[in-house]
Amino acid sequence: MMKFEELKIFLDEKADRYNQPEFIEYDPIQIPHRFSLQQDIEIAGFLAATISWGNRKAIIKSADKMLDIMGNSPYDFVLNHSEKDLKDIQDKSIHRTFNGEDFIYFIRQFNRIYTDNESLEDLFAVYDTETNFGHAIERFRARFLGTEKHRSHKHVSSPYKNSSTKRIIMFLRWMVRKDKRGVDFGIWENIDPKRLSIPLDVHTGNISRKLGLISRKQNDWKTVEELDLVIRTFDDKDPAKYDFALFGLGVTKELL
Repeated sequence: MMKFEELKIFLDEKADRYNQPEFIEYDPIQIPHRFSLQQDIEIAGFLAATISWGNRKAIIKSADKMLDIMGNSPYDFVLNHSEKDLKDIQDKSIHRTFNGEDFIYFIRQFNRIYTDNESLEDLFAVYDTETNFGHAIERFRARFLGTEKHRSHKHVSSPYKNSSTKRIIMFLRWMVRKDKRGVDFGIWENIDPKRLSIPLDVHTGNISRKLGLISRKQNDWKTVEELDLVIRTFDDKDPAKYDFALFGLGVTKELL
């Protein structure tokens, strides 16, 4: 097992290698990178993150399909679509268990949210007493999903139900992390990147265990918080940069 200092140098090097513009081409983050308007970036980013499970090529293809349906102007479509536009989506297959009905539901929720808010950032505010996005994600869920039960709720995970909420945390990294590398957007000025976590899935979980960063076996919210504690000792201002390191190690299978 590497000592703390060695591990930090190793992970810093890997983060540096993968946090490059070339990363965009093969990652779902390429979807929001097609836009310059903040609301377009947010909507395209949230939709792409929501369907980010499985093969990355398939995710990008499915996100393309959603953008095509929206005329490649997500914000304009969210605000100005007709009921007929939505009816046309009803029977479309989008991505695995995310179907036309889910897509319509998300469009309606976005319409409601953006009628009252300039940016999704308003819904993810983190209080000073909070160390991560756990409570903020729950507050967002309450406002985005509303009280009426719907099949689409399963696509927005809950830390309170001990989900790792990997896709929302990935979306938050895209919006909040600020550096000059050109991968993450950093367009949300009012949220401190120090509160970001690592999007935890099978790959990042396995790599983190191999490196001795976490001991819990499940990839759940408790494990996200366990990983937080360690990663923030390496860099307490920008912990989420290590997502690039863990991702890179997963792709290269360097630790096998």
